[in-house]
Amino acid sequence: MLKQILDEGRAAADAALDQLLPAATQHPTSIHQAMRHSVFAGGKRLRPILCMEAGRMTMPKQTGAWPKGIEQLGAALEMLHTYSLIHDDLPALDNDDLRRGRPTCHKAFGEATAILAGDALQTQAYEVLAQIQCPADARVAIIREIAHATGTMDGMIGGQIVDLEAEHKKPDLATLEYIHRSKTAALITASAVNGGMYAGASAADIERLRIYGQSIGLAFQIVDDVLDVTQTSEQLGKTAGKDTAAEKATYPALFGIEESLRKAGALVAKACTQLDSFGERATTLKELAHFLVTRKN
Repeated sequence: MLKQILDEGRAAADAALDQLLPAATQHPTSIHQAMRHSVFAGGKRLRPILCMEAGRMTMPKQTGAWPKGIEQLGAALEMLHTYSLIHDDLPALDNDDLRRGRPTCHKAFGEATAILAGDALQTQAYEVLAQIQCPADARVAIIREIAHATGTMDGMIGGQIVDLEAEHKKPDLATLEYIHRSKTAALITASAVNGGMYAGASAADIERLRIYGQSIGLAFQIVDDVLDVTQTSEQLGKTAGKDTAAEKATYPALFGIEESLRKAGALVAKACTQLDSFGERATTLKELAHFLVTRKN
């Protein structure tokens, strides 16, 4: 059942992305080809699926379908995620050659084009967000939520800079949690919260989604840290062992593999408890939470 839902979510997100991104033949073609190279390199589409499923779960009038047009919001979230990956892979940051099983954007198109492709995906995302089909106050709240989640204060960019500054230093738990909650969990949290906002969920339900997102976001990154030291590059679709080589702050470095996985499991349990009040409607989001800690890439 979960596989079918994930497949449907990926297909809906990909269709929206294909429609919303400029065609590869659109002038100037080099930048649009680079954007599409990274966006359509594969990937789980976790953030769009979280958004769509949170919207489905919290709709005041239950129809069993996603709220109309929510896949465009999901596509914008994926554009922002992909922009962060393009920039994360650059020589000045993680200097990686492989992403989602294919050459990174700067390897395929050059560093200058890759920087601009990331910039273009970010601006394209906000153009899409400005036009999503929901009440104006919800649209503003969604844009504010996403801007904060990708910014410098407890957001993605803040987490990235602290991650860089923590390299080659002995990590402490406070720094490690700040990096993971900001660099990875913030946008995952925003994805779940925004699905609720788009669907017109109550403030109480949005708060439940926030705690759920924060918990699975941290669990997701803990498992990513573990996979970096237990899987091959072929299995991961990206270069394995990079965290160890760069002496990055990771959960396995601080706690070891078994304790790291135990902590991830406890976070998933906490996340699922937040959704108990939704009953059977929460089945998909609960199964998705468990999937995040059992995945192999």
